[in-house]
Amino acid sequence: MSRYEISFSGELAPGAKLEQVEANLTRLFQADAQRIAVLFSGRRIVIKQDLDHASVEKYRQAMARAGAIAEVRPVPVEVEEIELAPPPPEDPVAAQRTSATPASQQPLKVAPRDEYMAAFVDVEAPDFGIAPVGADLQDARPPVQPPAVDLSQFSLAPVGSDMGERRRASDAPVPDTSHLKLVD
Repeated sequence: MSRYEISFSGELAPGAKLEQVEANLTRLFQADAQRIAVLFSGRRIVIKQDLDHASVEKYRQAMARAGAIAEVRPVPVEVEEIELAPPPPEDPVAAQRTSATPASQQPLKVAPRDEYMAAFVDVEAPDFGIAPVGADLQDARPPVQPPAVDLSQFSLAPVGSDMGERRRASDAPVPDTSHLKLVD
């Protein structure tokens, strides 16, 4: 199914006045004057993209009624080409050499898909496989032994005892200042 985009580059319909078209587009898009001014900057501005033919035609007709000439373009469909890996070697010596190295240790050969990925062609990384469903992926750990702590010097207080801080000998009673007065 073809997809389209609708854009506007400031072109007016024959006989349309700029002020009237700006006012019509302001109502149509429910936008402020600043956003409408951007539409008339002379650059091609994409209004909406990834529309089907019926939707893009509705937009084009609405803009034509407002006095603006919209441009409709098909959106190119990007297809990523994938290069398949070469078939395994038929040479028995090469097959024996590759079977001597486990699959997880063999470097993965990847063909670059663009300029960015071409920078990573020389990176050697192991080809990690995928574990089967339900496999435990964590390394096994030995059970942790609790530390040996001597608690023999501790005891429990009797029920109902005050567990507050013990008074020190240096704690003196607070002096009585109720007899002092401030005089004006």
